[in-house]
Amino acid sequence: MDKTELLERLNLSLPAVAAPMFIVSQLGLVKACCKNGILGTFPALNNRSTEGFEEWLIDLKKDLSLFENESGKKAAAFGVNLVVHHSNPRVEADLEVCVRQKVPVVITSLGAMKRVVDRVHSYGGLVFHDVINARHAQKAIEAGVDGLICVCAGAGGHGGTLNPFAFVSEVRKMFDGIVLLGGGIGSGREIAAALQLGADLAYMGTRFINTEEAIADPDYKRMVIDSGSSDIIYTSAVSGVKANFMKESLERAGIGSDMWKSKEKLSFGEGLGAESKAWKNIWSAGHGATNIKETMPAQKLIERLKAEFLEALDEQHKLKNKWD
Repeated sequence: MDKTELLERLNLSLPAVAAPMFIVSQLGLVKACCKNGILGTFPALNNRSTEGFEEWLIDLKKDLSLFENESGKKAAAFGVNLVVHHSNPRVEADLEVCVRQKVPVVITSLGAMKRVVDRVHSYGGLVFHDVINARHAQKAIEAGVDGLICVCAGAGGHGGTLNPFAFVSEVRKMFDGIVLLGGGIGSGREIAAALQLGADLAYMGTRFINTEEAIADPDYKRMVIDSGSSDIIYTSAVSGVKANFMKESLERAGIGSDMWKSKEKLSFGEGLGAESKAWKNIWSAGHGATNIKETMPAQKLIERLKAEFLEALDEQHKLKNKWD
């Protein structure tokens, strides 16, 4: 099946994905995104148990089916993020749930494994994988993924450092599947720009923190609104892997500049649970936070993104006529 057919299966009315964010992305936000034409996603680990995770999926599928029956509209597909790493004790059990519930899109991170891809492909699902450099991209291609998420400089969470112009171009030479671009994308104009660079979809996390459906502490949302570019700190102190966090939340946790500049991971205890607690109190955001000035319902945000996107396309058409 070619890329065009795969994209059509997602049933999007805007080429965008609301990226899975720890704690923040839960059912309310996913439902709102899917009902308004973008791919809504959440991490499996946002539910405390595999049993609870499966209950969420059953609820989500039932709600979207009801929406389609009542509205006569087709909901966009949804996706689940699986941390495919030995530190995640639930990965196998959660993967089985994804297979049983036939999750349309599985987003893998921290490891591209062919056996995971094969299991998702067994029921017709798609696999998108996070990559921050060409080496990671090549490994994911060899594993048979359907999409590569180019996580570039300025992305929230575990962002990379590469320039999107260079990285998307490099990936396009290697891969003819679905390419997603993440890193500081927060408007419809920027979604259009992502497509101009050669991506198929824009990958947006930080922009959805300040939606009413997002499960983020009110102070977290306030901090995003107040943030400038100098308030986003790229550090490996929290997880041992470089990620973007808000300076104020780091300082509240007692992590000063001498610590966040260190290459060593701070100790929050052992295991995935201890690190999850750290992420609960130390808040992540990408460079796109600098342009977020209010909190609104997800539907209103998506409507704004669509209007900006179409306006940008119209302006590009006018430019073409000018320079043709």
